Amino acid sequence: MASQEIEDLASALARLPGLGPRSARRAVLWLVKHRETALDQVIAALSAVRDKLVECESCGNVDTQNPCSICADPRRDVKSICVVEDVADLWALDRARLYTGRYHVLGGKLSALDGVRPEDLSIDQLLGRVEAGGIDEVVLAMNATLEGQTTAHYIAERLEDFPIRITQLAHGLPVGGELDYLDEGTLAQALRARRPLS
Repeated sequence: MASQEIEDLASALARLPGLGPRSARRAVLWLVKHRETALDQVIAALSAVRDKLVECESCGNVDTQNPCSICADPRRDVKSICVVEDVADLWALDRARLYTGRYHVLGGKLSALDGVRPEDLSIDQLLGRVEAGGIDEVVLAMNATLEGQTTAHYIAERLEDFPIRITQLAHGLPVGGELDYLDEGTLAQALRARRPLS
């Protein structure tokens, strides 16, 4: 048995996504073994983030500055907004470095079962950004779930009166995927989104 403080640390780490009790204990043991170098760095980094963390007033991203580093970047295309469900989706898209516009985080997706209504998301803030002008395109980057697609359709309907292009991420076959291993929904979407070769 470890001391209560070590058990408390393992319990705290076990609440993180992707870490169960055993993985959390392994992480604690590693930190204890490397306490002279790693432990102080982890504590300092956590303290700095705790003290400086803010939500961007423009897009909803989480950063240590407001506006966030993406919204403050003058190299970004200010005429394009990519709408995502949550911050994790924003970070995943931005990590690919393929999209050069700005983002808008909804804070979730519409879900009748979970009681999430349009007013529970930052849809009105998105409409305000588009209404302010200067936007040519809104990219709807919702997850390929029923709720994600419902949210995308709802937003598209709300935006259809604006003189902008509304696009959606393609869905379908993953790179390197074999047809035999794909589910029917993915195959159906790939067939619906097919395009000419030349």
